[in-house]
Amino acid sequence: MQGNAPTPDGQVADAVTGNWVDTYAPAFTRPYLRLSRADRPIGTWLLLIPCWWGLALAILHDGQPRWEDLWIAVGCALGAFLMRGAGCTWNDITDREYDGQVERTRSRPIPSGQVSVRQAASWMILQCLLALGILLSFNQAAIAMGVLSLLPVTIYPFAKRFTWWPQVFLGLAFNWGALLAWAAHSGSVGWPAVTLYLAGIAWTLFYDTIYAHQDADDDELVGIKSTARLFGKDTARWLKYFLVATVSLMGLAIIDAGVPNISILALVVALGGPWAMGWHMMWQLRCLDLEDNAKLLQLFRVNRDTGLIPLIFLCVALLL
Repeated sequence: MQGNAPTPDGQVADAVTGNWVDTYAPAFTRPYLRLSRADRPIGTWLLLIPCWWGLALAILHDGQPRWEDLWIAVGCALGAFLMRGAGCTWNDITDREYDGQVERTRSRPIPSGQVSVRQAASWMILQCLLALGILLSFNQAAIAMGVLSLLPVTIYPFAKRFTWWPQVFLGLAFNWGALLAWAAHSGSVGWPAVTLYLAGIAWTLFYDTIYAHQDADDDELVGIKSTARLFGKDTARWLKYFLVATVSLMGLAIIDAGVPNISILALVVALGGPWAMGWHMMWQLRCLDLEDNAKLLQLFRVNRDTGLIPLIFLCVALLL
């Protein structure tokens, strides 16, 4: 538990082996890109995918795709990269004392001494300003949703200090894009988007509880709360609840958005998305080993594919 020695060349302990940051990025940029988790891209995917869900569902709802939807999709991708980076930088600033005491996180740029808190704060502000430039290209409703998203992003790093359910706050922040992208297309937030948002929160509880089990022992020693610690050996049962909630809520969102606006065939295809997603989550449960950190990290990372599954079904439904 003691000591903050960085890994060789400053590489973060849980980074993807051979990632582009540690391999190709100029040396002076690496600490900042590591702050943004650019060497661990799964978080950007998990932030982006609900945006694309919301956009696809909004198009399905009104049946009127527009050329500007291409920019919404691209803008969400760029914004997800930037805001995930800004959020992670904020998280590392607020958690710097805790990170130095946890095996998996002590190699992060701030506790390992690669950057100062002031440098990290400047980097966070730059990322936010770039993301704001993208946000301002959307309509007023999306801009308002983007500004409101700062509230859960700001609160999340502190949640593990006062609640056993910090994963709920992560879900509130990471799935906000479902609301924002719907608003960017439709000009307002509809009930199907809200239901989809709740489905995303349930999904976040699923994958981030798995992720949090990597740190459960260290978290107990330093007093950090999490659903992993709360559920303990009962985690698998709770994950089944989150699976059912994810699939059910996403199905309801699709029905609400699609009826009576799309054909029966398109509706059936779209509903195949949460069904297939549920089976992928069930496969994760069958592979779950709470004592194997490598397996836990692997299962967390495959949730990129989990989230892309319903998106594929929604896109096919749009063509019908």
